[in-house]
Amino acid sequence: MSGTLDVQEAVAGLCCPPVTGAPLSGEAAAELARVLAALADPVRLRLLSLVASRAEICSCNLEGPLGKSQPTISHHTKVLADAGLIIGERRGRWTWWRVDAGRLAAVREALGG
Repeated sequence: MSGTLDVQEAVAGLCCPPVTGAPLSGEAAAELARVLAALADPVRLRLLSLVASRAEICSCNLEGPLGKSQPTISHHTKVLADAGLIIGERRGRWTWWRVDAGRLAAVREALGG
């Protein structure tokens, strides 16, 4: 019985305050879910970290570090761009990507950070 109480106390100690200061509206929750869904993929998380590690990066420089083909990179950059996390600028044959710092800050804020 004592072991059960110890586990319950430990679980109670893991509780944390709500994610945000106030409940999200339905619209805000749907938008945040869309952004989080875009981030819920290991390749996209790595891709975002690569883009964020520089002021901007050419899509031609993403294949090697990610070990993915150009069509796969294009798919993942599109998902991140559609979520508003990265911004692309076409230059000749390639797209140059940068993080939308304002959008990233808004996501961080929505998560209570």
